[in-house]
Amino acid sequence: MNKSSSLVISALITLTSIVASMSLLAADGSLHNLTLQQTQELLKTQKLSSVALANYYLERISRFDKQGPTINAMAQMNPDLLNQAKALDEKIASGQALGPLFGAMVVVKDNIDIHGLSNTAGSYLLRKHFPKNHAFVIQQLVAADALILGKTNLSEWANFRSTLSSSGWSSLHGQTVNPHDTRRSPCGSSSGSGAAIAADFALLAIGTETDGSVTCPAAVNGIVGIKPTLGLVSRSGIIPIAHSQDTAGPMTRTVSDAVALLDVMMAKDNNDPQAPPPLQLSQYLVKGGLSGKRIGIARNLMGYHSELDKVFEQQLTILRQAGAILVDNANIETKGQWDGAEYTVLLSEFKADLQHYLSQSDAPFKTLTDAIRLNSEFAAQTMPVFGQEIFLAAEQAPSLDEQAYLSALADSKKFTRELGIDATLAKHQLAMLIAPTTAPAWMIDHIDGDHYMGSAGSAAAVSGYPHITVPMGRVKHMPVNISFIGGYLSEPVLVQAAYEYEQLSQARISPTFDQ
Repeated sequence: MNKSSSLVISALITLTSIVASMSLLAADGSLHNLTLQQTQELLKTQKLSSVALANYYLERISRFDKQGPTINAMAQMNPDLLNQAKALDEKIASGQALGPLFGAMVVVKDNIDIHGLSNTAGSYLLRKHFPKNHAFVIQQLVAADALILGKTNLSEWANFRSTLSSSGWSSLHGQTVNPHDTRRSPCGSSSGSGAAIAADFALLAIGTETDGSVTCPAAVNGIVGIKPTLGLVSRSGIIPIAHSQDTAGPMTRTVSDAVALLDVMMAKDNNDPQAPPPLQLSQYLVKGGLSGKRIGIARNLMGYHSELDKVFEQQLTILRQAGAILVDNANIETKGQWDGAEYTVLLSEFKADLQHYLSQSDAPFKTLTDAIRLNSEFAAQTMPVFGQEIFLAAEQAPSLDEQAYLSALADSKKFTRELGIDATLAKHQLAMLIAPTTAPAWMIDHIDGDHYMGSAGSAAAVSGYPHITVPMGRVKHMPVNISFIGGYLSEPVLVQAAYEYEQLSQARISPTFDQ
């Protein structure tokens, strides 16, 4: 955690006594790993105040993010948090109507605009970039009576600056670590969001994904993550990589909390007229969601870690006992055929989309070329760990009206949609696919970068189709997750299955650093 965040936490805690919250903790420990339903029940019955709850999280962040194991998940704190919590307490006491997320303490990835906080993508170059307005998705949270606790660290530029990047490291905020084992990676790029929820620094988190950046950190930190269908969540006010794949998504400890957050995030943004209409997913949180579902086991999305595969095989018994019809070897036959096309698309869209975002902001530079120059100028601050070879490649990428880009875009969608996920679902008459999400967290390595072994998420990311990852147990002391992947706008059926599986398996494990 940086010094300014530490000072803000200290100042916030001193604004009001933490005696009330700590007394409640001493009495029954009821604030640890709360759910949204539990939180709101405590607030409505006035067994707990929003101010006391805020102080609970602030105290945990002070003890474990800044000190102790030094998780370093939090990048910035909301300096007005306690005033906003007090205002919510007054609203609750007066009997006014409350929003669906009232009392929820939310942390937000530091590439999303929040008025009053800098939006940096973890880059030293954007340390003084203060947006004038909330991103659309933040407006929805505020309207729903959620409380923004602060912003989380991320892999700098959302892991799109260097092929040797270390997930969770940024030049502005340093290295986030995995709360289950601080020697190991939190994955990325939504590293801080995943680590913060696993460490119980907040109730809910928002991450963003282009290819794996919600689902991988959710999996290696042992929490739930949802990468929704492309366009369901507004991208306005989010520092981009690529508009054909980018989406924000919820990261929480339970499926029901992720769905509650996503339902609020999905409001219609008039600046995005081509987006599909929002879904209402909470209605699908019901028992029996696996019964009769034909679920395909995507064997070619696994096989890179034997212990991970053993844990996954054990989950198949749970699914069968719940009435699911499992179809083996439901493989995405085009796996890998989209890789080169996707990379071309990402490079081209990053150059164009970043310039568009910067041109609408008060950022101190306006183009990718400017960022490359400034990274070199401030190399001691920005590039002590890895370089900017992806930036350099993006600068030379085709423009969005060139055939090389248009062909790559068409190929990336074809191989992941009609010849990929859609073809696999149709061939086997499936509702969804399952596979292990990704391998257990690897050791942090600032010399050779990340050590990815494989993952299930790329086809869903490139196609823009939904992907839900849910805890399924552990390999040694590290959490591992199972993925539920479906076709376009298949969130309802995925939520049914993921929720039922979670209720039956109860497989999430908590870090032990605070025991």
